[in-house]
Amino acid sequence: MKGHRAFIVSGAVVSVVGLVWTLQGFGILGGSVMSGSSLWATIGPIVVVAGLVLIGVGIARRRRG
Repeated sequence: MKGHRAFIVSGAVVSVVGLVWTLQGFGILGGSVMSGSSLWATIGPIVVVAGLVLIGVGIARRRRG
């Protein structure tokens, strides 16, 4: 796996995890101790942004060659 692919794949995974945490924090996804917790409604979007940054770094590295 090339370096840029690792950033893109890990960024996608991190973003999905952050999205799940966000949805649990807002109570949209139930069945967890995190459901309805404002802490996870705050942490989730931060993690999503971190994942998007990783994806952006991967794309930038791919363009540079």
